[in-house]
Amino acid sequence: MTNLPPAMIIAGGAARRMGGSDKALMPLGQTRVIDHLLAALRPQAGPLAINANGDQARWLGFGLAVRADPVPDRPGPLAGILAAMLWAGEIGAERVITVAGDTPFLPQDFVVRLDRAGPCAIAETRAADGTRRAHPVCGLWPVSAAPALRAQLDRGERRVMRFVEQVAARPVLFDEGKTPAFFNINTPEDLVEANRLLNAP
Repeated sequence: MTNLPPAMIIAGGAARRMGGSDKALMPLGQTRVIDHLLAALRPQAGPLAINANGDQARWLGFGLAVRADPVPDRPGPLAGILAAMLWAGEIGAERVITVAGDTPFLPQDFVVRLDRAGPCAIAETRAADGTRRAHPVCGLWPVSAAPALRAQLDRGERRVMRFVEQVAARPVLFDEGKTPAFFNINTPEDLVEANRLLNAP
């Protein structure tokens, strides 16, 4: 696949349920959550970057661009998506992939499938019982949508799905396997479960 879209890991949240620690830097198996994400993204995306707030020195060892939220008060993942769009524009890209920084089990065909569905798409999963769930932070976005996203944030509207509706992002369906594709780590219990999933036969 040529002309791979760049990707940004959205790790700018406060992680209150994890004691304020960076979820992406938490241990998972022999490495960290972010190492699993990077290993999944590098073969399928272009340049990579991280969205993170606070002291950026903790991310320097990755050798990646780091961008803080471009709007104040940490309004949530939409600010990270806006940071991704602005960074992608800086490097001359027309579209950008975003992934939540607490989703270590990213599918190997995640980027190519969203890119085929583009120019704007989000991940959606289907469980064994047929239940579908949207994962809008894991998406593909046109850089040209940045002004609309900033306007939404300026209005105080922080819901990701509202922006998804505004830009008519297409859902791309991933079936759940033994390891949930977009399992996200929000609590200490989730981290225990992620380690169990990682080591499951």
